[in-house]
Amino acid sequence: MSLFRPAIDRIEGYLPGEQPQETGWIKLNTNENPYPPSPRVAEAIAAAAAGKLNIYPDPLVTRFRETAGALFNVDADWILPANGSDENLTILMRSFADGGDLVSFPYPSYILYETLADIQGARHQRLQLNKDWSWDFDRVRPIINESRLVLVPNPNSPSGNEWSRDEILNLVSPNGVLVLDEAYGDFADEPHRGQILQSDLGRQIVITRTLSKSYSLAGIRFGFAVAHPDLISGMRKVKDSYNCNTLSIAAATAAIQDQDWMRKNTRKIRATRARLTAELRSLGFEAVESQANFVWSTHPERSHQEIYQTLKSRKILVRFMKFPDALDGEEITGLRITVGTDEETNRFLAELTSIVK
Repeated sequence: MSLFRPAIDRIEGYLPGEQPQETGWIKLNTNENPYPPSPRVAEAIAAAAAGKLNIYPDPLVTRFRETAGALFNVDADWILPANGSDENLTILMRSFADGGDLVSFPYPSYILYETLADIQGARHQRLQLNKDWSWDFDRVRPIINESRLVLVPNPNSPSGNEWSRDEILNLVSPNGVLVLDEAYGDFADEPHRGQILQSDLGRQIVITRTLSKSYSLAGIRFGFAVAHPDLISGMRKVKDSYNCNTLSIAAATAAIQDQDWMRKNTRKIRATRARLTAELRSLGFEAVESQANFVWSTHPERSHQEIYQTLKSRKILVRFMKFPDALDGEEITGLRITVGTDEETNRFLAELTSIVK
């Protein structure tokens, strides 16, 4: 007899990307930023470490909330910090979806949403995307109308495409909450700062952001949600009492204060992304026009899994992904390739050329 809840016995659990512990790898598989964080981060961590680590951190993370609020042109009570964006997704699931409630999300997309719904004991249903990653609103509208929680990454993963404001507003459930997971929002050609929250439907929308990507702080584990204070106050009841630690608060606050550093790095990544996309197409791959820090690519003739394995044997990691029952019922596979430095990209392209030519 199992001692676990039936929901836990049923699921396989989310499988993160590979993280080799030895040196010498080129990691283009988990969408980390290849550039270091702002120098202010190390200074802030050192100062915090020299302070009072024997006392609990600020449970409301006030200083960060004030800084992030100013960035999004809202008051601090619109901001909820968390231990990574994934914790905010967990808080959202626990706040708005009871056991048996319907949770929906696009597919192919971020598969963690499905795992979180399973853990919560909620029902879930995929919002099937068209082959060009667009929405079939006639098909998904009945599901959305029934959903208590709709989770949408924008830009999407693994495709990297970005949906318009009008498309996003068309995904709001009449009796539920729409979560815009904007982990990659700063890499868009025209990044925004939550203006959609000021729309007529803004009181039903929560934006989640992470410092893992554009701010180069994947190792810190810090994210935040932006939403109307009525939603934030309810979500605050669900979070752990001290969900962000002293060092991560110091690092995150310093990072978000240095917007010039972040923008300099995202500009470099966008430039490399454009070159990577063009080179992939010249090698016979189809590559989606990405607004994130990765490129989704498929080859009409070659095995994506074999390409992945060959690259791995040469100590280059990309993400091989498989989505059963995907676009119009077909299984799709492909390679999601993180945008690295120019040097890493050059090495990757050289090895890829030798494989497919």
